[in-house]
Amino acid sequence: MKVVVYNVRSFEKEFWALANAKQHDLTLISNGLNAETQNYARGKDAVVISVSDILDESMLLNLKGLGINKIMTRSKDTTHIDLAKAGDLNIQIANAPFEDQSPKGLAEQTVRNLNLWGIEKCVGKACCCLDDCAKKLK
Repeated sequence: MKVVVYNVRSFEKEFWALANAKQHDLTLISNGLNAETQNYARGKDAVVISVSDILDESMLLNLKGLGINKIMTRSKDTTHIDLAKAGDLNIQIANAPFEDQSPKGLAEQTVRNLNLWGIEKCVGKACCCLDDCAKKLK
């Protein structure tokens, strides 16, 4: 998958490289996702954000217009994402629900979810979609 990862701090880059192991085409960006940086998502399969990136209706519409159908947040929390609007736009949302919230753990959880999405599988416990879809693992 082609993926842009926003809000990556310099010390996190090694964790991303190790977790990814050249499986996905990752673009790591130090800036947050906003109106000025959203175009980095053009041509990508997925976007990875942090809890400080706000995905309101407007941003979700913009990302959908850029072809984004999958968004992963590197946090347990999803209050920064309009999940109802994402559902209306048929955008899959995943979070990082596991206990290891270290930069290494978050990179590993994200790559795990990207791997599952890449083979058209549900991300299970990380799925934040409001729909009860057929793919959702119970």
